[in-house]
Amino acid sequence: MNTIFHQFLHEPQAVQQDAEALVTLSNEQGFSALSAGVMVRRGWALAERGQEGEGIQQIHQGMAAHRATGVELYRPHHLALLAEAYEKTGQVEEGLQALAEALTVVDKNGERFYEAELYRLKGKLTLQAQGYSYKSTGEKEAEEYFHQAIAIAQKQQAKSLELRAAMSLARLWQSQGKQNEAHQMLVEIYDWFTEGFDTKDLQEAQALLAELATA
Repeated sequence: MNTIFHQFLHEPQAVQQDAEALVTLSNEQGFSALSAGVMVRRGWALAERGQEGEGIQQIHQGMAAHRATGVELYRPHHLALLAEAYEKTGQVEEGLQALAEALTVVDKNGERFYEAELYRLKGKLTLQAQGYSYKSTGEKEAEEYFHQAIAIAQKQQAKSLELRAAMSLARLWQSQGKQNEAHQMLVEIYDWFTEGFDTKDLQEAQALLAELATA
């Protein structure tokens, strides 16, 4: 299960390394559902490391293999990883379709642990579709998705996902010239953390706070 942990921390190199070993082991032991899930995360890691085409292909293969087992668990998470990969290639419509399917599955089976991230990614892809302009209708829609992601994360007490959504909202506000509001909102969440400052999310939050403070 280390691939899930490393993926959540956005550590693609570690995901890829663990996935290589886990796929071999799970295939040898006949754990097809595990092998399929690991394949999805390996595909995400490849996309994160610049091999987007191969990564997307492997995510699809892993999802197909996972579905063939009859297991629905983690499907929203897998679709979120697919949407992230599509975001990197500029395939916005495909990414939004993946997220729409993920949210449908969430409503159907109640698997909500990654719901906040689904809305955050929906906001990011909406911005990518519309482009960053102050009067863009996509900005208003994206901001609503970011707020929804924050609210869901708060309800679930998922501080890491709340921080991630808050950073996306802060970057949007920064682009609109609302640096003070962005800094105030983000610092309140950042100050909750007492450890994990070597993780990607907290390092990015610290850097963004520094940008907002000097703007």
